[in-house]
Amino acid sequence: MPPTPPGPESDRRRLDTATADLEPPFAAVDLDAFHANAADLTRRAAGKQIRVASKSVRCRALLEEVLALPGYQGILGYTLPEALWLAGCGFDDIVVAYPSTDRAAYAQLAGDETALAAVTVMVDSVDHLDLIEKAIAAAPDGPGAPIRVCIDIDAAFHAAGGRIRIGARRSPLHTPAQVAAMAREVVRRDTFHLAGLMAYESQIAGVGDAPPGRPLRGAAIRAMQSRSARELATRRAAIVDAVRALAPLEFVNGGGTGSIERTTAEDAVTEIAAGSGLYQPWLFDSYRSFRGRPAALFALPVVRRPGPEVATALGGGYPASGAAGKDRLPQPYLPPGLSYDPNEAAGEVQTPLLGKVAATLRVGDRVWFRHTKAGELCERFDTLHLIAGDEVVRSVPTYRGEGKTFL
Repeated sequence: MPPTPPGPESDRRRLDTATADLEPPFAAVDLDAFHANAADLTRRAAGKQIRVASKSVRCRALLEEVLALPGYQGILGYTLPEALWLAGCGFDDIVVAYPSTDRAAYAQLAGDETALAAVTVMVDSVDHLDLIEKAIAAAPDGPGAPIRVCIDIDAAFHAAGGRIRIGARRSPLHTPAQVAAMAREVVRRDTFHLAGLMAYESQIAGVGDAPPGRPLRGAAIRAMQSRSARELATRRAAIVDAVRALAPLEFVNGGGTGSIERTTAEDAVTEIAAGSGLYQPWLFDSYRSFRGRPAALFALPVVRRPGPEVATALGGGYPASGAAGKDRLPQPYLPPGLSYDPNEAAGEVQTPLLGKVAATLRVGDRVWFRHTKAGELCERFDTLHLIAGDEVVRSVPTYRGEGKTFL
């Protein structure tokens, strides 16, 4: 496990000291925590390369930072326009994790030799192949090389004869026969080059197995994850064997921050996807197998005191995506002990915070928060202030700060 981090009070003093000249609201990344998390992810990957999920970072400077570290190779992007932009910025080995229907982007890809070499697009149906071929037909000279594709595999856990399904609704390709049929269609078309396979086990990688205060739910999650991991390991190996009988594969991508140890143990998997663990948003605090350090934070100013144990911060209504609920809200982090007013929670323009700790806060003080998920914080701020020790060493733009909003 990584070294024990400093305590909350020392962290608060250090962060406040480093950012004393900044006016909140602002977002920051603690580089000490970021690098500690990066090292722990590679330890957990046990020698397999990690492909960085850009949706969890959404900052070009920090993508460069982590890709310069040993154990990291390539980007798992989230849209084709993002991948084209990153390729134009000098990044290579970019796999787009989700299918695209952006015809203009495909036409751009077909006419860009650098991007054709760097970018792999995701498909899971013949419809995707047909759409891509129609889109690039408008390119003046057609593609200068075959378009690299990756086939997405359904990694969800199916039980009770398929009546129960646990996991993200992604690819329709579940069985070795289905994936092999898709691979056969890719291989027979000169337009494409089959580069790899991907399977994201969201029910393991993105669901904490030790939810606080819910031991029975935690036991049920662990039982499901154990069964799912065994089933997927067997099925993924059979899929890889079936596809390799048709064409060589450059990579087989799997996993996520929450499932690294399980996924890296599979011989069929050649690389691990991870990104959220670099920032360690609070959604990832509920895993037994690892404990990251909070690295991505945002600070809000206290702007009024409407009661003896109430401190109201400016802004803060930054919910995460997913099914609506309390677990989508940012978490008041420093000083510890603050809670939301249940009637207001995190508000569009103000966030009342309750508790005995609130009585110690004064107008002008700041409260530090952690987002529920990782990269979505960067859609709210155009700059990340990078902190090392007790100083801001540089300030870098997020995707938003560079004028890039891909979703």
